Amino acid sequence: ADQVKGVEFLKSLPYVDAGRIGVHGWSYGGFMTTNLMCSYPELFKVGVAGGPVIDWSNYEIMYGERYMDRPQDNPEGYKNANLKLKAGNLKGYLLLIHGDIDPVVVWQHSLGFLKACVDADTYPDYFVYPRHLHNVIGKDRPHLYEKITRYFDDYLK
Repeated sequence: ADQVKGVEFLKSLPYVDAGRIGVHGWSYGGFMTTNLMCSYPELFKVGVAGGPVIDWSNYEIMYGERYMDRPQDNPEGYKNANLKLKAGNLKGYLLLIHGDIDPVVVWQHSLGFLKACVDADTYPDYFVYPRHLHNVIGKDRPHLYEKITRYFDDYLK
């Protein structure tokens, strides 16, 4: 809701094109990006989500349970935050990016979301960085930023 308030403010500015708003984030920001794209499809035209947490019941206990309690103690919270259940709402252009050996947000997160999108007849884009962990570093980092920039250039028209 706070991000939506920010977008509402941006839309009130005379130099902001309300039909061309995008969002990008990594890890928790990837969750936020995917959630915003699926929860407010009329607000966001383009999103790029890197290493996104999709289902908090499959995420590391140390972080997830600190904020959400255990799944058995907060089933409604985990259900409401499960982005696989929102995959059918996707309308804009969404690029998910993941490293194939990510030990933090394991690959099953984005693969599960892709399967939910196939089942829901929605069409995200997907890019994998081979041999990368939770973030893309080293000589591939410029490629990552070029990939993100091109995605926004191509679809935020």
